[in-house]
Amino acid sequence: MPSTAIKDLADNGVSIWLDDLSRDRIRSGALKESLSTHGVVGVTTNPSIFQAALSDGEAYADQVGELAADGKTVDEAVFALTTTDVREACDVLRPVFDATNGVDGRVSIEVDPRLAGDTAATVAQAKELWAAVDRPNLFIKIPATVEGLPAITEVIAEGISVNVTLIFSLDRYRGVMNAYLMGLEHAHEKGRDLSTIHSVASFFVSRVDSEIDTRLEQIGTDEALALRGRAAVANARLAYQAYEEVFSTPRWQGLADEGANKQRPLWASTGVKNPDYSDTMYVTELVAPNTVNTMPEKTLLAVEDHGEVTGDTVTGGYAEAGEVLDALARVGVSYGDVTTQLEKEGVSKFEAAWDELLGGVEAELKKASK
Repeated sequence: MPSTAIKDLADNGVSIWLDDLSRDRIRSGALKESLSTHGVVGVTTNPSIFQAALSDGEAYADQVGELAADGKTVDEAVFALTTTDVREACDVLRPVFDATNGVDGRVSIEVDPRLAGDTAATVAQAKELWAAVDRPNLFIKIPATVEGLPAITEVIAEGISVNVTLIFSLDRYRGVMNAYLMGLEHAHEKGRDLSTIHSVASFFVSRVDSEIDTRLEQIGTDEALALRGRAAVANARLAYQAYEEVFSTPRWQGLADEGANKQRPLWASTGVKNPDYSDTMYVTELVAPNTVNTMPEKTLLAVEDHGEVTGDTVTGGYAEAGEVLDALARVGVSYGDVTTQLEKEGVSKFEAAWDELLGGVEAELKKASK
């Protein structure tokens, strides 16, 4: 049975998703077991996760051999390998999907990160992934780049559920929510059933502290150093405030009346990188209704072991969170510069992981062809 902390998170409206996936985890039964023992109700993936899974062990050898025999290109092979994992994971999570009326039981797969700057190509691959996995509990991950926003609108309008990823700034988050609402409006115009369309907005957490802490340490004043470890939680809390505002407008209510679902905030990058901080802070400090926290397994186990959930830790803290961002500006940390840099780095890191994945699969295809 899930631990008290895990139950407390669920009782306070937090859905626990696992930020990891591999064929071994699926086929060994470990993923299914995590639903009952760890309270997991969803799964997220990214290029780094796939790269790690495909480079570990022999779980993919048979399929790689088949793909090599069929003369598949590296890109075709990666597409086939990753969609197979996600399809099988969707099947494992399907009972959760059914039990929650489509809210949870979701598995996410990301469009090729090399397409992050190309709206049309992002839309085309989103449709391709949706068709290939062919499961209603799939989420297509689209990065919240400037070019990604219109892609989100178009994909939602087609009735495809979307996990918007790589959100760092409050302004961009508002753009993401607007893109979602526009997509719903277009879907409604096309006569689609809005109740079948779901979305989450993945607001990244730990990377904000990592970057801002580095800048605060370079400044070095007592005032600056006192702000270390406070920016990420403050930023996420203000994101939730924006969520509450947007999803209480007349515009939203009109869509809700047609059966639309709110786009839930999802806290991503919740593994704590600084060993001086509590290893559960990005979970216990971000408890709020109708949210998702996608955790690396290490973080999930830490929460189970010693996490202390004290109820909603978000909605009463907006003023304090705003003061943190104001204090950062006073000591010379540019919020806009930080979030712009983090978005660029986020896309670059996923591209690098994707390139590594392509290289690994290419090597395996060559080996299988001999």
